[in-house]
Amino acid sequence: MSELPLQDIDLLIEARWVLPIEPSGVVLDDHAVAVDGDRIVGVLPIAAARAAYRARETVALPEHALIPGLVNAHTHNPMTLLRGLADDLPLMTWLTEHIWPAEAKVLGAEFVRDGVELAVAEMLRGGTTCANENYFFPDAIGATYRKLGFRAVVGLPVIEFPTPWAKTQDEYFERAAAVHDSFRGEALLTTAFAPHAPYTVSDESFARIRLLADQLDVPVHLHLHETAHEVEDEKQKSGLRPFQRLQKLGLVNDRLIAVHMTQLTDGEIAACAEAGVSVVHCPESNLKLASGFCPAEKLRRAGVNLALGTDGCASNNDLDMFGEMRTAALLAKAVAQDASAFDAAFALHAATLGSAKAIGLDARIGSIEIGKQADLAAVRLSDIETQPLFHVASQLVYAAGRRQVSDVWIAGKRKLADRVLVDMDLDAIGARTRAWRERIAAH
Repeated sequence: MSELPLQDIDLLIEARWVLPIEPSGVVLDDHAVAVDGDRIVGVLPIAAARAAYRARETVALPEHALIPGLVNAHTHNPMTLLRGLADDLPLMTWLTEHIWPAEAKVLGAEFVRDGVELAVAEMLRGGTTCANENYFFPDAIGATYRKLGFRAVVGLPVIEFPTPWAKTQDEYFERAAAVHDSFRGEALLTTAFAPHAPYTVSDESFARIRLLADQLDVPVHLHLHETAHEVEDEKQKSGLRPFQRLQKLGLVNDRLIAVHMTQLTDGEIAACAEAGVSVVHCPESNLKLASGFCPAEKLRRAGVNLALGTDGCASNNDLDMFGEMRTAALLAKAVAQDASAFDAAFALHAATLGSAKAIGLDARIGSIEIGKQADLAAVRLSDIETQPLFHVASQLVYAAGRRQVSDVWIAGKRKLADRVLVDMDLDAIGARTRAWRERIAAH
């Protein structure tokens, strides 16, 4: 019997461990991931892969875990340029007295472009391959992600006061439609409506968003129940909790990406599960702003899809998804008073497939499966900080750090090679960032 001919492919990645994420908790020893074009075409033992494929490029990772690229499900990436500007302040003081005034002085397409480029460099070096973006000038945001070959959901902002992006309610919606249309059909870009929060968006705007989100088939991404103060204020104004107000407006459904959610009743948790709402947990930002504790384990047990996000660098102060995984797992245990809560396998799921599902991309990314896009990250586990190694998932969540990410691919294209960014100029990014620092500090 003659041997079958080798299949020509673009890339074969041979790793000591492959964590596909789906099925949950599985670790594949000495496996390879075969990639052709932008897609995964095989996941199989290394010996079998060598017998089946002839790759134009082979990458050997004998000390590494290969995982899906991490998905940052909530961020404001232009705000990397405001990192550390107003630390150690409560949310509303931080926002209204420092962040919004600073933005009013510098906000524009150039600020957004340079902030996103700085963020992409940081995210790639930390194994993140996709971001759910929520900020002004989404046209410039999307154009920058497209130029850099980074996957993103571009938020279409809506807020009830004038900004340099739009002055009136009608202008926010007109510009949202134009941006959505401009990115239609992009390989790495999709859009979502991004109303800021119930306390800054009117019922009329929410009603328009509900109608348009259904027509355009896009998610709705907003801050919700971030603080007790937010909830009490809404009760004073409308007699409803913010979540109840969104229910009344028809927005509590499987399109809703609800960020923070630190103030939840058991009934609201059950309603999220029934409606298919995704909750994005941003533990480090919530801790830093003393916003409260998301009941992550209660949400998990109820069957709510949980995702992880960093929030923006003005309130975190980094885009480190490894840090978020560890903090989320530890905090959930303390809040639930259960050491088995939010285990390592679930933390990895939340940062990959859970986040991908929240933003409507779980059919494309979030797990290492045949047919999915090849968004991948390799983590070197031979460093002294991750030795000895007994359980790979636990080591990734509780001991590894983003500086152990060695290689990253987005849609099959290598973006980080042995810790070196493939097509980004760090010196130029640093120079632009320092120039912005001088400009912002001068105000």
